[in-house]
Amino acid sequence: MPTINDVMEMAELLRSKSVVAVEDHCVAVRNRNASCRLCADACIADAITVGKNELAIDAGACVACGACVAVCPTAALVSLDPMDEDLAVAVAGAVAQTGTGTACVACARMAARQLGDPEKFACVPCLGRVTESLIVGLAAHGIEDIVLVDGTCATCKYGAVSPAVDETVDAAASLLEAVDAPVVIARASEFPPELLAHDALAVRRAARRGFFTQAGGYAKNVTMTVAEKAVADALHQDQKQKLRTLRERLGAGKSGKMPTFVPERNMRIMDALCQVGERTGALEAIMRAAEEGEAVANAGADAAVAPTDAANPATPAALSAPVLSTRHFGALSIDAEKCSGCGMCVMFCPTEALKYSTLEEPADEDLRYLEFQAADCTQCRLCVDVCLRHCIELSREVPVPELFDFEPRLVEIPRPKKPAKLFNRNRNR
Repeated sequence: MPTINDVMEMAELLRSKSVVAVEDHCVAVRNRNASCRLCADACIADAITVGKNELAIDAGACVACGACVAVCPTAALVSLDPMDEDLAVAVAGAVAQTGTGTACVACARMAARQLGDPEKFACVPCLGRVTESLIVGLAAHGIEDIVLVDGTCATCKYGAVSPAVDETVDAAASLLEAVDAPVVIARASEFPPELLAHDALAVRRAARRGFFTQAGGYAKNVTMTVAEKAVADALHQDQKQKLRTLRERLGAGKSGKMPTFVPERNMRIMDALCQVGERTGALEAIMRAAEEGEAVANAGADAAVAPTDAANPATPAALSAPVLSTRHFGALSIDAEKCSGCGMCVMFCPTEALKYSTLEEPADEDLRYLEFQAADCTQCRLCVDVCLRHCIELSREVPVPELFDFEPRLVEIPRPKKPAKLFNRNRNR
């Protein structure tokens, strides 16, 4: 017969989690000087704790609104309710059912009213779960009408998330505007007429079938968990293994250089924007502007040979390039006069958006080049936080040609000065 300890342990194992943390991707875990607290600031339930090289989520306090997932710059928080892939599939399936090309995502509160046809919209606990990546991905598949339905937030426990949803919508619209996408993103308090349920009884039956399906899946998960625990107990496995040190877990080298990871969300957004840009013809114009900007850089300060903007012949094309305001990519500048060339920014950049150039070197031996790739920058600001001379600035205003340029931008900094040799062991005595 199970003891009370067995029951408590099983309850802990069965506790559902809406969001899981990938700690090694969190900049505050990688460096305690990181100022990023976006997830904790966005959490309406105070369920997230960040500090002392740790990122923790209180699963009991979490309300599954998803706001933290949308704002995390390095995707260190992953939603399980639902997962990105499952949500994208659900939306695609709903679009196929509508036959109108309208994509609709509704919060659970609106879905519970059973006014909309459940086969024609995707459901999330809260619209805070919707990200720019999802919206831009829908646009890449040719969807031009996206509706987010969440009713009246003033009386909802998720009401405080509403401004974050507005920010996501504005950010996605800005991304799509950069590639001339004819996409309309709207928030609504009611389902569009073409998505309304015409047979309320059928909706209730579908909801009932969904409940039993979910219950069956839950029972299966419980069975699997019990079986796994029984096997572990039989093999005398210690489920509370001693945690490795942060240095061992991250795999930092002897120099202290942190391992990097690919910013997959940035890549998904860029892929989607390129697909839309190719369809609208905007990508060709952007790439042409990028080539002109490179020509300006190669020409140096000689404005006489710089390509000019057609609207203003006296203005260099690079200076008149469109600028995108975004929270997923960044524009970096370094004050070379203040920089000591210590390389702390390169050492701690988590996505290798900033690294030493191995292909080009300046003519001056006292200088060196860094390579900066705007598309790989997640705007985590760790480079700014670790800079000892406070000479780095990171902006969310990114020139569109630089964002879509496959070649990194070269940033000139001084080489670190070699320390003076106070003792020479080889000198003649």
